[in-house]
Amino acid sequence: MSTTERRVAVVTGAARGIGAATALRLARDGYAVAVLDLDEAACAGTVEAITAAGGTALAVGCDVSDADRVAAAVARVADGLGAPAVLVNNAGVLRDNLLFKMSDGDWDTVMNVHLRGAFLMARACQKHMVDAGWGRIVNLSSSSALGNRGQANYSAAKAGLQGFTKTLAKELGKFGVTVNAVAPGFIATDMTASTAARIGVGFEDLQAAAAAEIPVGRVGRPEDVANAIAFFAGENAGFVSGQVLYVAGGPLD
Repeated sequence: MSTTERRVAVVTGAARGIGAATALRLARDGYAVAVLDLDEAACAGTVEAITAAGGTALAVGCDVSDADRVAAAVARVADGLGAPAVLVNNAGVLRDNLLFKMSDGDWDTVMNVHLRGAFLMARACQKHMVDAGWGRIVNLSSSSALGNRGQANYSAAKAGLQGFTKTLAKELGKFGVTVNAVAPGFIATDMTASTAARIGVGFEDLQAAAAAEIPVGRVGRPEDVANAIAFFAGENAGFVSGQVLYVAGGPLD
């Protein structure tokens, strides 16, 4: 992508993990990247890595569940980098617990960040994409959308994102905007490390157990997911929309 053709990508939850890997990958592909996270200061490492490699990045603090803050963040991106052409809805949290122990707050927090956040970000960015006649929205679902013990809130949110993806694909396709979802399996991140801590298992042990069940014989890395997102974000994916791609090292039951 030449400088004159450079498009702007917005990645939420990009301070670390899958979001950071995605921001770095999109920057390597030639996008100027808005690195969004709840704590703007936490985005510094991702931004520095992008700029050190010769890319362009902007750190933006944003609570994706807050409509006013989302509107302000997207306006700041448009002013600082240009109109968003790619949106990656990656921001997420865990509040795992069995149903009878799950609080109202556990449920609401996960729904607000994953579902409301994706809705607010997509609504704010799509108008720029529609005006340009080109856009890409990639939502982060999860293999947990198929059901996972202790994750009634997270599973419901990630399944909801798949329905959200397919609906937006139908609504926005005629405007040159594609909408797809990537659903990771076990990826070694701070989030899965927190799951290990919650259940009282060493993270290395949890990864080894997971790898034993994965056909390719290893757990995933953030870069594995970033590669899939980069495909959906690219020019060559213009005839792919409304799809859910599981990045899980093998088929899922």
